[in-house]
Amino acid sequence: MAGPLSGIKLVEFAGIGPGPFCGMILADLGAEIIRIDRASQHGQGNSIDFQHRSKSSLSADLKNPKTIEEIKKLLASVDGLIEGFRPGVMERLGLGPEECLKINSNLVYGRMTGWGQDGPLAKTAGHDINYIALTGALELMGRKDETPPPPLNLVGDFGGGGMFLALGIVSAILNIKQGGKGQVVDAAMVDGASVLMSMFYAFKASGFWLEERESNMLDGGAHFYDTYECSDGKFLAIGAIESQFYAVLLDKLEISDAKFQNQHDRNQWPTLKDIIKNKIKKKTRDEWADIFDGTDACVAPVLNLSEAPEHHHMKARNSFIKIDGTIQPAPAPRFSETIPEIKHSALKAGENNDEICAKYNLDRTCFK
Repeated sequence: MAGPLSGIKLVEFAGIGPGPFCGMILADLGAEIIRIDRASQHGQGNSIDFQHRSKSSLSADLKNPKTIEEIKKLLASVDGLIEGFRPGVMERLGLGPEECLKINSNLVYGRMTGWGQDGPLAKTAGHDINYIALTGALELMGRKDETPPPPLNLVGDFGGGGMFLALGIVSAILNIKQGGKGQVVDAAMVDGASVLMSMFYAFKASGFWLEERESNMLDGGAHFYDTYECSDGKFLAIGAIESQFYAVLLDKLEISDAKFQNQHDRNQWPTLKDIIKNKIKKKTRDEWADIFDGTDACVAPVLNLSEAPEHHHMKARNSFIKIDGTIQPAPAPRFSETIPEIKHSALKAGENNDEICAKYNLDRTCFK
């Protein structure tokens, strides 16, 4: 059977980062995604742009009023849209929520921004690092007495942005199925990233979290939750939090020092970390990986992008798949009945102009 969102149709206005990522997630789950690309990009694109997999493409000149009217006809026939422009841009194009919801009262209007649709910073530029800086997330990352490192844009763009927009769109569509009406989904990365920080704000409220990097259990302060360099310059990740898993860790490391028995004594952590550091330095990463493989020590080798798809667990679960000769992450999550799939690789801008115009009865002359 097709994915769980089979039959759902959405229009995605081309952008970068979390908006296309949201569209990819929904397309992976079976939704039909029509990406509207700029007419100037017609014929451009390549198959390795994974965030555009399983989507069709319609290239359009959004400055042409006739084209805007045809896009409105398209929006009257779909369940929702995804846009990631700055606040006010869609309104100036004549495609704002008020206008579109008049055309289709059951339309789910998904808006992806960093700062949100309102607030003092709403109309200003920003990127992932700026958004997570305001949530408290960035300050918690990194080593003591060093500047917070620029992390990959997972927390703001993709976790706090694209995934929350996907959840919002699916929730709003479900609300319509239950008798509700169309509405705007305002997915701001600052909001989503703040929600991702819920546990840490709870830790702070309980007095459990110290506001100094590398002083806590999950920020590199603890000897049992950190990364360590091996003899070959590669790394091992250790996350043995629970006492029973910690016991397995010590056993496999052949550590019997009594100092390790008081696992959560923060004052001891630096000393214990040095002992583990020196121990792990005696073997290669893969030697340690073999020792810990299949145990409950919560230890894993730190793999690079070439190694990860080849790990025996990832291969057994088909977590990565090859399409058109290129390895890429497989759809997630998994369902027992409605199986998600990648329909095809990314297509070039405007590659589906003819078929989309025919399917939705649009004036072909309005699309390059």
